[in-house]
Amino acid sequence: MTFDQSNFKSLIRPVIDFPKPGVVFRDITPLFQSPKATRQVIDSFVQRYIEADFSHIGVMDARGFLIGSVVAYQLNKPLVLFRKQGKLPADVLSEAYQTEYGEAYLEVHADSLCEGDSVIMFDDLIATGGTLIAAANLIRRMGAEVHEAVAIIDLPELGGSKRLNDLKIPTFCLTEFALDEQ
Repeated sequence: MTFDQSNFKSLIRPVIDFPKPGVVFRDITPLFQSPKATRQVIDSFVQRYIEADFSHIGVMDARGFLIGSVVAYQLNKPLVLFRKQGKLPADVLSEAYQTEYGEAYLEVHADSLCEGDSVIMFDDLIATGGTLIAAANLIRRMGAEVHEAVAIIDLPELGGSKRLNDLKIPTFCLTEFALDEQ
């Protein structure tokens, strides 16, 4: 199945002024309403990582769960959930971070990873990089390493991918959007 970049991008809906004025939210819901597009996304990630040397897939709450969990299943890798504050029931590690909307906290079960583990982190998009940087900090606090930060969409003008790369965290995204791109 050939990856069609223009058709793929057309399935990502821009929502103007959501969740606040001046923001163009990139809604991936229509992408998941297309089984063909969903398969292309999953297959692209599976092919990229099928022979990669890593031990776990970390998924960001909540849209990162949608892709990362399927990729983890396909690659037979353990799944690590990075959740918004207060959503995990056992002992957690917590990390504060800045989003494009304000401050938030990311948590992970404290026993999710061990020294020597290597994690591919999945989210739906990279904007400021705050969520993925917080996850990377949590991963490193557990003695593990980050293999790569992965998303469907990059918003390069917000600088997240650059921030991740500056921290020696490689990134991979299937597509990118300019902030004013409709």
